[in-house]
Amino acid sequence: MSNSVVRSVDIAEYMNYSKPSVSRAVGLLKHADYINVDPNGFITLTPSGHEIAAKIYERHKVLSKLLMALGVDKETATDDACKIEHDVSDRSFDAIKAYAAKTGIL
Repeated sequence: MSNSVVRSVDIAEYMNYSKPSVSRAVGLLKHADYINVDPNGFITLTPSGHEIAAKIYERHKVLSKLLMALGVDKETATDDACKIEHDVSDRSFDAIKAYAAKTGIL
């Protein structure tokens, strides 16, 4: 997605998730003050939402590159990076990132 604002229905369609699943996630993100939803249903990131999104995106890029450098095909590497990026600790990610930088992967 490249729009600066989206609606829940756009996310559901793009991610191939059910509308109720997206609605629940939107509610959780709104309650945590990561997103705002305007009266027309358009969703934008809050400053803290931008911070978290940048952190997750960095993790995704680093993990994807590392997995591909290890010989994993691009599709599998990006799919697996999506699974890992949310659960890996900061400590482990920092070590992975340092290793990838040291070995020239980044």
